[in-house]
Amino acid sequence: MFNYGDLPKEYTTFETSKVVILPVPYDGTSTWLKGADKGPEALLEASANMEVYDIPTDSEVHKVGIHTAEPIEVDGSPEDLAEVVEQKVASLLKKKKFPVLIGGEHSVSIGAIRAVAKHFKNEITILQFDAHADMREEYEGSTCNHACVMARAKEVAPILQVGIRSMSAEERERIDPDRIWYARHMYNNETWMYQFLNKLTKNVYITFDLDVFDPAIMPSTGTPEPGGLTWHQVLDILKQVGKHSNIVGFDLVELKPVAENKAPDFLASKLLYKMLTYKFIERKL
Repeated sequence: MFNYGDLPKEYTTFETSKVVILPVPYDGTSTWLKGADKGPEALLEASANMEVYDIPTDSEVHKVGIHTAEPIEVDGSPEDLAEVVEQKVASLLKKKKFPVLIGGEHSVSIGAIRAVAKHFKNEITILQFDAHADMREEYEGSTCNHACVMARAKEVAPILQVGIRSMSAEERERIDPDRIWYARHMYNNETWMYQFLNKLTKNVYITFDLDVFDPAIMPSTGTPEPGGLTWHQVLDILKQVGKHSNIVGFDLVELKPVAENKAPDFLASKLLYKMLTYKFIERKL
């Protein structure tokens, strides 16, 4: 497994790094296109080709230190995975590290969400970027399926959902209409952002499913959904979240790489770097 950004050793040691990237190559509950377990390696490989200077902020966020940990390998149920991930993220938080999970399909997020909710004693919002509501109580015999992530998150903390454009009738009954923003309502609408920011708490954990993007720019996902968000639209939202709240960690999930198109892999690696910039640099400017 590659180190993120192919950074010099002085910026990657665990002891001196503020950020720890935790690859979780798990694909146990995907229900359509398989291959998300290859996502972490593809993201890390693509990151070696990324310029680490950020033009808009005139900064190099990698200098805060970015350590890439050994992957979490779980050959078991999503419930088993959630427990292992929760323990690992809890350990990182106790050591004052900023956790970044890279998946793997979306079930890898459940353990991380539980860990941050406990660590911050429920004084936290879980912010979901996603094409899908992921609010099923259970799916295919599991309550920790990728389709149940936000149902599990809602059990431990308030949630906000952004970019949604697909759900079941069952999920419709479970969502909070005041805490969800559908992709179709975010276009040519200048008021939704104010309503959204007013619902954020001081601390925020972001769970980012890459299929929130339109498949025109992010086709490499297990469940692509038309009508998604654009690159700059997503960056504008993340930038405002970083200014408004204390981002305490995040995950990037559902990258299903294809050999013929490396652009989505690079988009995911670049997005990770931009999110770190909004956490550690943008708020200071």
